[in-house]
Amino acid sequence: MSKSYAAIVGGAAGVVLVAGLIILWFCKSHFKNFSNKNSETGSSDPYPIALGEWNRRGRSSSTPSHPLFGPQVARQFTMDELEQATKQFNESNLIGYGSFGSVYKGLLHDTIVAIKRRPGAPREDFVTEVLYLSDIRHRNLVSLLGYCQERGSQMLVFDYIPNGSMCNHLYGLNSSTKLEFKQRLSIALGAAKGLCHLHGLNPPLVHSNFKTANVLVDENFIVKVAEAGISKLLEKIEEAGPSYTSSVNVFQDPEIGVPRNSTAMSDIYSFGVFLLELITGQEAVHLGFLGSDESLIQWMESGI
Repeated sequence: MSKSYAAIVGGAAGVVLVAGLIILWFCKSHFKNFSNKNSETGSSDPYPIALGEWNRRGRSSSTPSHPLFGPQVARQFTMDELEQATKQFNESNLIGYGSFGSVYKGLLHDTIVAIKRRPGAPREDFVTEVLYLSDIRHRNLVSLLGYCQERGSQMLVFDYIPNGSMCNHLYGLNSSTKLEFKQRLSIALGAAKGLCHLHGLNPPLVHSNFKTANVLVDENFIVKVAEAGISKLLEKIEEAGPSYTSSVNVFQDPEIGVPRNSTAMSDIYSFGVFLLELITGQEAVHLGFLGSDESLIQWMESGI
């Protein structure tokens, strides 16, 4: 088999895989009860209860519990607790920046957590939204464990995902680690299931900021989608509305204009860009379709 023929076959296989996964995920995400009936929210998931059912029961002893933080409801932490967990928010504990603000790694009650911090005055609607988001539990979503509003800061406490984002594994610090085809397929399906669960809620929750940087993996390379609902939270608590940069966001569906207009379909577009990076191992911004008048879809079609 010639090298050129092998390249053609390999390229075609990649395109078929991308298209197949998009179609698979698209179909699953629009079955309203899918995420409540599949195995991910069955006995293998420690948080199988649906939001509506939990609300009907109330916060009782029957509410599913986080293994370390108790009942499935966001816990209100004190600033003293979080300062102790992060060594006074020491720079050595700073692990990144997200849409909500600075992200710190901390040891809270003998548990490693990720703490996100931003300036902000105490707000009741912040607590309301955090309580809602903390109830959303799924094997492929990062769990929101608690919050704090003290001393001019708003903070969110999440499960810490030790293996980092897929950005690092595809084209970042850990890109030397080879990801086999089967592993990439598993990662794609895990991310799809996480998004599917969000879209299957009543009402559906649109992620609005899905991208490779928000697809995390644990020590077993189980996918945990991060930042679910954070865009919606920021829209509610920022007085003048969230600020949007003028820089090109390759994951944003060009048809929606601004993130606040995101829909499930725009999440699907973002998921397609993620798949493109997952298959090629390159940043989509460097793949050649930016800087022209054609869309990502047109660019993909022209390459087939």
